[in-house]
Amino acid sequence: MEVEGKLHIVMVPWLAFGHMIPYLELAKCLARMGHRISFLSTPRNIDRLPTVPHDLRPRINLVKLTPPSIDGLPEDAQSTVDVPLDHLRFLEQLLDGLEGPLSSFLEGDPSPDWVIYDMGVYWAPRVAAKYGIPTVFFGPFSAMTLSIIGPPTVLMDPQPVTPEQLTVPPSWVPFPTNVAFPYYTAERLANYSKGRESGSGLTKGQRLGLTVQGSHVAAIRSCQEFEPEWIRLLGELYQKPVFPIGLLSPSIPEIDGKGHDPWVDYKWLDTQKHGSTVYVAFGSELQFSKEQVHELAVGLELSELPFFWAYRGDPSLLPLGFEERTKGRGFVRLGWAPQARLLAHTSIGCFFMHGGWGSSVEGLAFGKPLIMLPMIIDQGLIMRVMVGKKVGVEVPRNERDGSFTWEGVAKSLKLVMGEDEGGPIRSNAREMMKIFANKERDNQYIKDFVDYLIKHKVPDPSA
Repeated sequence: MEVEGKLHIVMVPWLAFGHMIPYLELAKCLARMGHRISFLSTPRNIDRLPTVPHDLRPRINLVKLTPPSIDGLPEDAQSTVDVPLDHLRFLEQLLDGLEGPLSSFLEGDPSPDWVIYDMGVYWAPRVAAKYGIPTVFFGPFSAMTLSIIGPPTVLMDPQPVTPEQLTVPPSWVPFPTNVAFPYYTAERLANYSKGRESGSGLTKGQRLGLTVQGSHVAAIRSCQEFEPEWIRLLGELYQKPVFPIGLLSPSIPEIDGKGHDPWVDYKWLDTQKHGSTVYVAFGSELQFSKEQVHELAVGLELSELPFFWAYRGDPSLLPLGFEERTKGRGFVRLGWAPQARLLAHTSIGCFFMHGGWGSSVEGLAFGKPLIMLPMIIDQGLIMRVMVGKKVGVEVPRNERDGSFTWEGVAKSLKLVMGEDEGGPIRSNAREMMKIFANKERDNQYIKDFVDYLIKHKVPDPSA
């Protein structure tokens, strides 16, 4: 029996940890308010999620949906970290194969009050409609990114977009802006958006267009204090309520249930001076070439700055002798690293990263200026915004092919960590903590969102 005034919400994120983690953060926020969450994904993804705090476990049900076998996809490949970017079509097929399991889950009693679903889960609204359940599209993006990509009418247009079209602000943006895709990401995005290989017969744009179109409400990982004009525009483009639900900024993770504190592996940072060290992390999905890894490593080495590199790539790609030459000044951590704890450390002075929205939120929540090397999707857009707000810099690039050099890497590091130009950038990043680390304000955003969900849920006919 449901508690009066409390909701049962089903969540279906896209198969990427950059989406599953903010979905889980939202689930925890909702659970703290007393609502019940069913968080649905594949078995391997559920097993790899961060530990849910003990006090919230009774209200967060992690549900494993059995995926189909997909030709061309290894059996244990169930998220974007498991496949190269050119194999994402196989993950889309895997995701689409969860439509039946979701339908079976929604048949349960009592019926959920809302389904919150992610980009590409375009079939969730039609499944929920069978059971009379309203839906929310929650894109863990900035309002700027979703506005630039465009309304459903644009996304549904089968006419392919060109890279040149993506490198200028779109016509539906009514205010002056220089935010547009750099050519080196625009070309890849244009080719990606044309693809129909997932088996659905839809382009990537059409999948997203149907995702937005089918929802009753949209929610975004953002706030009025950071991008009010873009939030207002997105509501006009979507022609439906759009709720900013705050930035879901990270909390320092707890020690895991086995009693092991992962921080014991990072005591090296405690020996470094306050604000002296560059934290380097490009996530788990980017796959750098050997040449790119060499440019990054040599740039770090010749910057002569202390650095902590959370390296998720192939260790054999690192330059021969790199770790030995930088021993004592640099630390290379292979595999997973507790990013929030690292960014919170007083010795970390800046964050060298890809410019993704989730990483940008984490960095600015701890007041760290950003050194950005955008590679895919909306990273170039976010980089332009952050450079415009003077909280970070872009590593110099070849605008056509996106290539970069160790000289550009070292120069960018020295600029941000130096006293002259770097001082104001670091100061601006610390000032951004007032927005990105404001948990009280974020909780109010979520409360306003939940109030709407309670008011507009479908009444229980048996009540």
